[in-house]
Amino acid sequence: MMVRVMVTDVWDQVVLPVDGGTTVAQLKREALARALKRRDVATDRYIVKFHGAQVLDESTTLGGLGAGPNAPFIILPAAREPVR
Repeated sequence: MMVRVMVTDVWDQVVLPVDGGTTVAQLKREALARALKRRDVATDRYIVKFHGAQVLDESTTLGGLGAGPNAPFIILPAAREPVR
């Protein structure tokens, strides 16, 4: 199945092929690598939200979350950035 992941650092949406056994950590790692176009991203600096709530246990599978085809995820920085 395909899921949609919005990466707010670049305001880009990535569509990823996954299955029910894919973990949230794997999803986050792949989405950040594709959106930011590099593999050395510090994934611990980002959080994942699904249906508006933060996914606290990233070892949870997408099937465990109840995510289906075309499910929307959001990846955003864990710390708020100051605005001038």
